[in-house]
Amino acid sequence: MEAAGSSSSRPPKRRRPGLRPSAPLEVAGARTPYMPSLCTNSKNPSTKCYGDRFIPDRSAMDMDMAYYLLTEPKKGKENEAVVSPAKEAYRRLLADKLLGSRTRILAFRNKPPEPEGMLPQILFETPTSSQTKPTKQRRKIPQFAQRTLDAPGVVDDYYLNVLDWGSKNVVSVALENTLYLWNASDSSTSELVTVDADYGPITSVSWACEGQHIAVGLNSSDIQLWDTSSNRMLRTLRGVHESRVGSLAWNSSILTTGGMDGKIVNNDVRMRSHMVQTYRGHEAEVCGLRWSGSLQQLASGGNDNLVHIWDASMASSNPSVGYNRWLHRFSDHLSAVKALAWCPFQSNLLASGGGGNDRCIKFWNTHTGLCLNSVDTGAQVCALLWNKNEKELLSACGFVQKPLTLWKYPSMVKLAELEGHTSRVLCLAQSPDGSTVASVAADETLRFWNVFGTSEAPKPAAKTVHTGMFSFSHIR
Repeated sequence: MEAAGSSSSRPPKRRRPGLRPSAPLEVAGARTPYMPSLCTNSKNPSTKCYGDRFIPDRSAMDMDMAYYLLTEPKKGKENEAVVSPAKEAYRRLLADKLLGSRTRILAFRNKPPEPEGMLPQILFETPTSSQTKPTKQRRKIPQFAQRTLDAPGVVDDYYLNVLDWGSKNVVSVALENTLYLWNASDSSTSELVTVDADYGPITSVSWACEGQHIAVGLNSSDIQLWDTSSNRMLRTLRGVHESRVGSLAWNSSILTTGGMDGKIVNNDVRMRSHMVQTYRGHEAEVCGLRWSGSLQQLASGGNDNLVHIWDASMASSNPSVGYNRWLHRFSDHLSAVKALAWCPFQSNLLASGGGGNDRCIKFWNTHTGLCLNSVDTGAQVCALLWNKNEKELLSACGFVQKPLTLWKYPSMVKLAELEGHTSRVLCLAQSPDGSTVASVAADETLRFWNVFGTSEAPKPAAKTVHTGMFSFSHIR
């Protein structure tokens, strides 16, 4: 036998940590049973641990309300057919007094514990000023012209194109037989040429890409090429058309001309035999010509209500024969189409405007040949210009009180109507930076509008490439 004190040498039995005997159960309803905490120790001393679930607290419950919620809906369904109006009113009053805004039967002891750490602050932290995206301020669109010049003698003819703005910031405008140049940099005006009455009036003007040379179309069917730096005529293109030349468009050293005879001719001004290609498809005067930004597609509009899309590689090499394979032929307009404008932000999007019997601006996908949209302007569409900085389109109309309208694309919501011209606007031209628009109207005024604003980040100026396009200046 061991000694009496030997039991003290035995180590005491250790209880497993975290587990304790539960308190004995008492009479039902007297106290809620003890529930050990299951949450781990929190690093935050202010955090209280109440377990991982909610326990109903009978002391906080309204037994009358609970009984009502459990039994009254059932009674209502059983006696729904025999309930009198008085009992129904009493039931509603009782529900209002007992329940108020309460709908729960069980009442819980505590709210759920908040998450530990900085998680709520991270998730719901208010962005600082450096994190928030700055809201773009709405551009203020001037309703009136920034500058107005007299233009006496401008020919009021819908089919002519007598205004253009060159890349060297010089505006050219034809007033009857005289071509004037206005330098937007120093506001100086000069007279370039006055043609004889037998050849005039001047029916079209177009600056070459480098902004020094200009093409002048005449009523006699001749086309003159001028060097504006020396005020010298370089050559005259004859025999291209049989009647007046109302539209001109440049593609590098190729001058594309459209005449009243319905022909479209590509002229290489570097060559003695300048007529290199011909497009045939219009049956009436060609009054609108525009090369796309890629210089691969040509849009033409005519007095036959047609719009053609030509591919640069699909022209005839024999100018006398012509080539009838247009890429697309649009016949949806109901009147002559002079207004043409290629979209600067979507290369295959073309806008076209119809005359007095049509009054619509139509948008074409030149890859698929589909008409994307048609908007009735309510007036003759004389010219169209895209904003280079925003998705906006400016239209010039005839025979309305406010002929200039700025549209938001593609919704075609009117952003502004510009006031000033008292007669129809004949032509529009855009400044090299895209911010200002010049308009000449039958009211014999030339007006300048700062309607397009300026780009947020100015693009670097493109380098001028000299191609020697007028190397045969001695040719007549």
